[in-house]
Amino acid sequence: MSLIKKSNELVIPTTVKMMIYGQAGMGKSTVALSAPKPLLLDFDNGVKRMNMVHLENVDTVQVTSWSDVQQVLQEDLSAYQTIVVDTIGKMMDFIITYKCGSRQPSIRDWSGINAEFSWMTRTLSSLNKHIIFVAHRDTRKEGDDTVFIPALREKSYNSIVTELDLLGYLEMKSERGVQRRTITFDPTSRNDGKNTCNLPSVMEVPTILDKNGNPTAKNDFITAKIINSYLGMLAAKKEAQEQYDKVIEEIKESIEFITDAKSANEFASHINEFEHVGSSLMKARSLFAAKVKALGLVFNKETKIYSDAAA
Repeated sequence: MSLIKKSNELVIPTTVKMMIYGQAGMGKSTVALSAPKPLLLDFDNGVKRMNMVHLENVDTVQVTSWSDVQQVLQEDLSAYQTIVVDTIGKMMDFIITYKCGSRQPSIRDWSGINAEFSWMTRTLSSLNKHIIFVAHRDTRKEGDDTVFIPALREKSYNSIVTELDLLGYLEMKSERGVQRRTITFDPTSRNDGKNTCNLPSVMEVPTILDKNGNPTAKNDFITAKIINSYLGMLAAKKEAQEQYDKVIEEIKESIEFITDAKSANEFASHINEFEHVGSSLMKARSLFAAKVKALGLVFNKETKIYSDAAA
């Protein structure tokens, strides 16, 4: 079997890998747990700060050592659709402790630390699940500007951001005296971002608790607004590709019947009547042009009609 695939043969992942970052107290963990059927890897002991309502029906691994992570990733995780890593910065601390104990890492230690970090990200990717990394906010100077970025060692951040589908900055905005919590996926002059799922640049994250901490709505922001939106986009692309392939096949079959000027003119008069999708009309014209050239037909620019080549 050939490794070369046509566009309709490509395997498109249906899972999303994303990172959410922001200041403490923004509700990053709660938003992350709004993904479908999550398993929480709690490196930051963040469950104690969360409203227990949001932890209902959520299984959690309270990480106490890196061996906990190594063990759980070998278990049967088929019941979960999402793995939440909270926080990725604290995860790196566990890796450093695992490799170096209580001492500070030396230059020669970092190759092993980075290898363990890479093992973790590769293993997560191999699970075929949605992956959500939670990170605190840090800053980076770019000239006179200060840019908000995830709090993660630069090399680790650069290696993982290339694999992300989405990188979102969660913050609280005040508009006309009203506080709104938003997540920004597009990169701007003030924050890093990544948006390969074609989501809106800025999305409002709804408040789902009243002032007494009681739930007012289901915690399903990522499921409803991000995952389902992304899957809908993939489904629409797949349907469009199938329609494109179908009309191109019909066009090719029709072109096979072109044997002379009469049949060429007949095809040309109906070329716009196919149910064209995307660039199928352009493709049809290209296939037709190749056919008439192969037959040696002559096109009259004034009459717009093909004639057979002179004997």
